[in-house]
Amino acid sequence: MNHAKLAISLSAVACLLAGCASTPPSHFYTLSSETGPAGPPSATAVVVGPVTVPAEVDRPQIVVTVAPNRVRLEEFHRWASPLDDEIARTIVADLVVMLGTPNVTTLARGGDPTADYRVAVEVQRFTSQPGTAAQLDAAWTVRRLKDGKSQSGRTTVQEPVGQPGYDAIAAAHSRAVARLAQDIAAATRTLEAAAR
Repeated sequence: MNHAKLAISLSAVACLLAGCASTPPSHFYTLSSETGPAGPPSATAVVVGPVTVPAEVDRPQIVVTVAPNRVRLEEFHRWASPLDDEIARTIVADLVVMLGTPNVTTLARGGDPTADYRVAVEVQRFTSQPGTAAQLDAAWTVRRLKDGKSQSGRTTVQEPVGQPGYDAIAAAHSRAVARLAQDIAAATRTLEAAAR
């Protein structure tokens, strides 16, 4: 009788270990800069930050929308770094090209104490619908540090996700962030022109 219990217990442990061994690997994703038309060379210095994101997506897992009032956390599909850092880093890379200046940094990296402008971004919507769309809705402000003059705006973008998979979602969000960066770059140029 004890041998039978031992055999059943060992079988159960073996099954549990086999189940653990088949856990799928985690995949990590980043946003990428979308190179667009380069701006004329400039010495303008810009600090990007803070960038905030909604609490429901402020986590390592990619959060996908599966119904109007339901989301799913993708445990094995994660952002490589915190989402607010991903967005800030991507805006910086896009602004370097769009404004024609290498002097763009994030606030998280200490920023530039001699910066001309500071950009604050509040992401209010960041949704991922696999195979359908990536949506970004963000309010932003560009402030000239010398005199406090500012320009604010809102960027709302829906980028199609034409293919299944999380690479396509990350690419669509990268395009959406590039549209956000275009609006920020335009506001920065407007403030620059007004200062001349």
